[in-house]
Amino acid sequence: MREKVLSIWPEINWIKDQQLREKVLNCWVYAIENSVLTPEDLEMIPFSLLIKDCKISFMNHKRTAVQLSVDIAKRMKENFGDEILIDMDILIAGAILIDVGKLIEYDKVDGKLTTSKAGKLLRHPFSGVAIADRFGLPPEVQHIIAYHAKEGDLAKRSVEAIIVHHADFVSFDPFRA
Repeated sequence: MREKVLSIWPEINWIKDQQLREKVLNCWVYAIENSVLTPEDLEMIPFSLLIKDCKISFMNHKRTAVQLSVDIAKRMKENFGDEILIDMDILIAGAILIDVGKLIEYDKVDGKLTTSKAGKLLRHPFSGVAIADRFGLPPEVQHIIAYHAKEGDLAKRSVEAIIVHHADFVSFDPFRA
């Protein structure tokens, strides 16, 4: 399963800290093993059940959000220098994990994708933090997961969480416009 996860998530290898990289990988392995979805499903299913006839896959959206997060952070560091501190490993780990809880949110009924009972009770930021905590991800990464969606709109986000939040919505909002 580890190899399959790495094949759909090559961005995991962008994390320089080996322990952090392993924890991120372990979160995805666990989520897939405890989901009705396979790695292959993630490359085919729509990234959102909220968008009618969505043709963008879960992995296409997720990888785009990670790549945008890194691009934004690099540009900010390039232009603002020491005036802004961005932990790239934390940013990448958080961006990769923001939707790991969606694997618990989904169910299949009669071959169709739907929201699971757990998904109706807890949105993916909550289940995602639970998975991240289970594998010892630092609070800075859990913060990004917790506050990347609307649940974080009333909270004070870290610099990394702000970047990931906006990258996620830049690759989401145009499809529901």
